[in-house]
Amino acid sequence: MDFIDRLEELKDRILKMKDQVQTEEATKNAFVMPFISTLGYDVFNPLEVVPEFTADLGIKKGEKIDYCILKDGEPIMIIECKHCDEVLDVHHTQLHRYFHVSSTRFGVLTNGITYRFFTDLDEKNKMDDRPFLEFSFENLNENIVNELKKFQKNQFDLEYIVNSASDLKYSKQIREILSKELKEPSEEFVRYFATKVYTGRVTQKIQEQFTELVQKAAKYLISDMISARLQNALDNEKDIVKVETETDDEGPILTNDKKGIITTDEETEGFRIIKAILRKVVSLDRIFSRDTKSYFGVLLDDNNRKPICRLHFNGGKKYIGLFDDHKKEERIYIEDLDNIYDHAERITNIISLYDTVDEKQD
Repeated sequence: MDFIDRLEELKDRILKMKDQVQTEEATKNAFVMPFISTLGYDVFNPLEVVPEFTADLGIKKGEKIDYCILKDGEPIMIIECKHCDEVLDVHHTQLHRYFHVSSTRFGVLTNGITYRFFTDLDEKNKMDDRPFLEFSFENLNENIVNELKKFQKNQFDLEYIVNSASDLKYSKQIREILSKELKEPSEEFVRYFATKVYTGRVTQKIQEQFTELVQKAAKYLISDMISARLQNALDNEKDIVKVETETDDEGPILTNDKKGIITTDEETEGFRIIKAILRKVVSLDRIFSRDTKSYFGVLLDDNNRKPICRLHFNGGKKYIGLFDDHKKEERIYIEDLDNIYDHAERITNIISLYDTVDEKQD
């Protein structure tokens, strides 16, 4: 089962059971331990997960942290748990104390439903006042899943997560500021736009006029952006139907309509991986890419009738499309780009197939 599917399964469990969980211990057993397991850690192995981890706080000895996750014998994350009905705001201080006396860089406060991830971006070895990542299983989304992947046992990289945490923390704060300004623009925010478009002196009357204009403009902009995304989704669906019906006896034909097509960084990186796989069996000047609204295609000899594979990265999940001897595509889910290497044999085999056919025709 894939990581996102395990999270969705846990989400369903939490939503069904949350009203029946009566104690903090029940919250740990029913919600928190399964979450730790979902990240790939063995909750029954004390070399990986230590319950009731001891933290000495000055003259106060023997304080217990609910869970400490270890890597190579060193703490990498502490988790403090509360009952699923409890509000977490009042418990930040407790986690802050534990964080200070531990050697970990990550502290998690949770009630089994909501999780808050903290680190020490502002001052080394001192937990930040605000989490860099916060989510609720009641509102799980793709962005959260991608962030949680970094905390999996097989992907955990301390420096990478700390650097990502910095970006997450500040981008979150920027979003909060923008959201507030768009709903209730401040005087400084309004004045900024007024001075950009109004040539006269910004009096109190002009300030009031532009406050209303900025609010309206923000609503129109958001509406236009939502409409554009909906239209793009509809276009993608139409393009998928078009591609599926545009076939002949030679197999699928890739479209080459560039209108509205954006090649993403992930598609570009995926193409690099595919070329790295193929470099041992074919000259790279024979490998071409062709992007469409519904997928990113990789071709041999820039020939529509020689598809090597397709990258379907436009939806919520990522898939790689591989072709068999009859050029029938099979879509396979991949959790991340590195999984492309798992299909290296099938990717290289299709080259041999096309070259063999060409030799017979010659």
